[in-house]
Amino acid sequence: MSETPKSGGNDYEAQLAKSSVAVAEFDHAPRGLIGTVQHVLHANPTFVPVIVLVASIAVFGVIAGERFFSPFNLSLIMQQVSIIGILAAAQTLIILTAGIDLSVAAIMVLMSVISGKLAVQFGVPAPLAILVSFAGGIAAGYLNGWLVTKIKLPPFIATLGTWNVFFALNLWLSGAQSIRGADIDTTAPLLKFFGNTIQIGDARLTYGTLLMIAIFVALWYVLNKTAWGRHVYMIGDDKEAAELAGIRTDRTLRQVYMLAGFICALAAWASIGRVGSISPQSFYEGNLESITAVVIGGISLFGGRGSIMGALFGALIVGVFQSGLRLAGVDVLWQVFAIGWLIIIAVAIDQWIRKVSA
Repeated sequence: MSETPKSGGNDYEAQLAKSSVAVAEFDHAPRGLIGTVQHVLHANPTFVPVIVLVASIAVFGVIAGERFFSPFNLSLIMQQVSIIGILAAAQTLIILTAGIDLSVAAIMVLMSVISGKLAVQFGVPAPLAILVSFAGGIAAGYLNGWLVTKIKLPPFIATLGTWNVFFALNLWLSGAQSIRGADIDTTAPLLKFFGNTIQIGDARLTYGTLLMIAIFVALWYVLNKTAWGRHVYMIGDDKEAAELAGIRTDRTLRQVYMLAGFICALAAWASIGRVGSISPQSFYEGNLESITAVVIGGISLFGGRGSIMGALFGALIVGVFQSGLRLAGVDVLWQVFAIGWLIIIAVAIDQWIRKVSA
């Protein structure tokens, strides 16, 4: 019988150590440039809309020249995106939970009609009429949340249904008639408050623009610095895991929809100042435009990933494209064409980023 060499154990340990090193080296293999970019964008999804926004400004600055960079034009872009930006903030809250809200614009228009009817036609003090519209927005959001959490309807179906309900109520209450700006000025000028402007150099910003920025800053803090905000992200990422972690997911979802409804009511007040009147058929495409801003802003439609600020950048990107193409003399048809491709590219980038290796 031959004896096992005494050094055999040491040789085995040395081979095992080499294998471990090899495995470790394999696990930390270089990702390459594309892989590194993919990981960076996965960790910082807002980088994409920021890069697109800066590139868009640079390109249209070259195409349209000094007219594009004029303080008047830049401030006009901010004014034009203010209402859709506010709706995009509300939409972002829902999409972060892996839902979608097709009724945001309908809630906004309905609340503007309610506040206008109360203040202008029924003589209710404007502050009280505005408060009633806030309560109405919260109630509308609660209805959406209740349908999703209690009736267990998919958010798409629930809000598609309530969009029709709110739109019908809007036409019924208004009688399909607009409330003129002159009547608002005479009886309830407070309704136009967010249409007032402030002068900053050669630029003019409306209070509605400042409201939009304030909403995004407040939501960024809530979503990133509070436990409630972390719960919202967790629900969007994996609702079942969130429940196992002790989060009351249904209650949080209802709160999200109610907050979104309140933001829509704020948008209603701001829209009166922006348009100067109250029309039951205004912002008809606001639902899709808010989703467009969210998608272009790098917020995943699958929930749980993205920054609220991305929706702001997304709205600005749309505004920059529309303004730049208009100044360049491009037909409105091709402006819509360009925005459509922006949406497709944004979703494709999101899909690519989501495939990043853990």
